[in-house]
Amino acid sequence: MNKLPKWADLGLVPLINVALAFGISMLVILAIGGDPVEAIKVMVEGAVGSSYAWGYTLYFTTSFLFTGLSVTVAYHASQFNIGSEGQAQLGGLGVALVCLAVPWPHWALALPAAMIGAALFGLLWALIPAWLQAKRGSHIVITTIMFNYIASALLVYLLGGVLKPEGSSDPATARFGPGAHLPALNEVPGLGMLFANNTPVNISFFVAVLACVAVWFLLFRSRLGYEIRAYGKSESAAIYAGISPTKVIVIAMLISGGLAGMMAINNVMGESERLVLNSAEGAGFIGIAVALMGRNHPFGVFIAALLFGMLYQGGGELGLWTSIPIELRIVLQGLVILFTGALNGMSERAVIWVFAKLSAKQGAQA
Repeated sequence: MNKLPKWADLGLVPLINVALAFGISMLVILAIGGDPVEAIKVMVEGAVGSSYAWGYTLYFTTSFLFTGLSVTVAYHASQFNIGSEGQAQLGGLGVALVCLAVPWPHWALALPAAMIGAALFGLLWALIPAWLQAKRGSHIVITTIMFNYIASALLVYLLGGVLKPEGSSDPATARFGPGAHLPALNEVPGLGMLFANNTPVNISFFVAVLACVAVWFLLFRSRLGYEIRAYGKSESAAIYAGISPTKVIVIAMLISGGLAGMMAINNVMGESERLVLNSAEGAGFIGIAVALMGRNHPFGVFIAALLFGMLYQGGGELGLWTSIPIELRIVLQGLVILFTGALNGMSERAVIWVFAKLSAKQGAQA
């Protein structure tokens, strides 16, 4: 047996990878003198134990959904987009410019405009690396990493002077007007009782869920998605079938950049209500782990983003209420990336071996 059932490939193998990463993290806690049992209790309660915890978990989940989908779309075109972090920061610039340019009368008008601004700035930031890859053969990993640093430097310049309000000492834009305020989920009728009043989760969560469905339809139910996946599987076969590599690379990267940019409607428009430095807070890089763990499938990305939202929120509570440093969540994220990426084949081969043994045993009994 050389191939796993789809349910095992999409569910069982990632679950084993996470369990291995979690187990090693508990050994690290033990090694530094912490209590693994207490750590697990604090993390679980901090992530899902109250309406306050769920509010923050879903807030982080929303950001990770956008960046995870961004990496997923590029991956299917055989492009490893490491630039979601910079694209998300530029998406924040697009949101800020849209929200500050017009005195919006209502968020229902401001939100679609902000989504367009975020996606437009994000995809434009992905355009040059995409073109360089398609036309010049420049490696997409190198160019997108470089553009992360350029995006950070550009925002330092803009927020340190050009966009900073007169008399302000903060490297940030002015606050958006009341018409650009996105309702938090506790303000939505019927959901108010489920979330605490001081949590940042907002209606952009539903936009992220719709983005999952849209990406699934794009990749698996559209002609463009077929071309993207065909090129990602075999460049030579795709060219033989008449598929343009330049078209696939550029379009896939533009969609990827646009999705990363749209993360800003959650943190810039929904939570901060202004653009601040480092608004992405590493979510672009976490999106890589989310996509890997979700097996680059939109619905897998949803589950993985929810898990990473729990880890991020639970890890924050761990650093707040115990002597265990908050940086442990970075260790756990790194271990998840290690097992779901570099060492994925190890656990996959082990599961294939177990399935083969079970299949042989059933055949002998028959």
